[in-house]
Amino acid sequence: MGQTVEALKNLMKNIGKPARLMEVCGTHTVAIFRQGVRELLPEGLSLISGPGCPVCVTSVEDIEKAIELSRKENLIFTTFGDMMRVPGIKKNLSEAKAEGSDIRVLYSPLDALKIAMENKNKKIVFFATGFETTSPSVAATLFEAEASGIDNFYIYSVHKIVPPALDALLSSGEVKIDGFIMPGHVSAIIGSKPYKFISDKYHKPSVITGFEAGDILQGINMLLEQIASNRWEVEIQYNKVVREEGNPKAVALINEYFELCDAYWRGIGTIPMSGLKLREKYRHRDINSVINVGIPFGSKPQEPQGCSCGEILKGIKTPDECPLFANVCTPESPVGACMVSTEGSCAAYYKYGGHK
Repeated sequence: MGQTVEALKNLMKNIGKPARLMEVCGTHTVAIFRQGVRELLPEGLSLISGPGCPVCVTSVEDIEKAIELSRKENLIFTTFGDMMRVPGIKKNLSEAKAEGSDIRVLYSPLDALKIAMENKNKKIVFFATGFETTSPSVAATLFEAEASGIDNFYIYSVHKIVPPALDALLSSGEVKIDGFIMPGHVSAIIGSKPYKFISDKYHKPSVITGFEAGDILQGINMLLEQIASNRWEVEIQYNKVVREEGNPKAVALINEYFELCDAYWRGIGTIPMSGLKLREKYRHRDINSVINVGIPFGSKPQEPQGCSCGEILKGIKTPDECPLFANVCTPESPVGACMVSTEGSCAAYYKYGGHK
């Protein structure tokens, strides 16, 4: 690892100017902090966090609709645990559960299917969140529901996909990015080809890396080598897990049940064709096709006043530049979604000393 750090210093001298790299994935953000990677970087090289935390980008409106769904009679709402404390307008799912909603935390959507089999007189809804990493498991659960004839299982899909968000980020020109540390888990599903537009259209280098300190530092080294030689490619450092073509079976499963749609990213806005909705063939599994879910206000809900989650997710600000950070907004009492998830930039900054 020491040799890699020295190589980074030499590369920065060759480049001769500061370089800003974005780690897209929230898991990378946490790994970089936890393993002290930032402290090993040479002067002039900085890392910024991106929009790769699915909890952080789930909109206020979707949280409010989830809460309203959970209040329906003869309905059990199920979700991954990290969604329970994402703030809505006045409360979160955890508080709705405390008020009497039947909300259950699961580790897998297949657990929701089991609940549906055990409660045939109730509608069972799974809050389908996450990026390309989790959508295959939801698609597999839908396959099982169809094959088994379990007709009381539904999903509320807020699935999102990563490449369109990066395209929107680069096209906006709001932040200077010299290269991307690409997500390992997402890329294990989709491969490296969907990122090719980053090099072809924007002439930026990107490297898919693993999550150990050595992997990350090697990935950074590969990025700096591209910058120093004035080239831009999509490279794979995490080749023990990621292949160029990804996982064709997982991608085929996603494509069987889902199609692309516009999606609203919390703090960022609507990004065209960045979400996944059920195909018409399986629309009967969409809870929105069965229940008209209203929310108790007329206009589209806004982010909390003073919250900088949008700028943080786009890499414009760091968490400690938000006026609420570590003051009003803490992990115990989060105002913005970036402080809720363990993969959120604000939570990582807070936990690993950025609040001092």
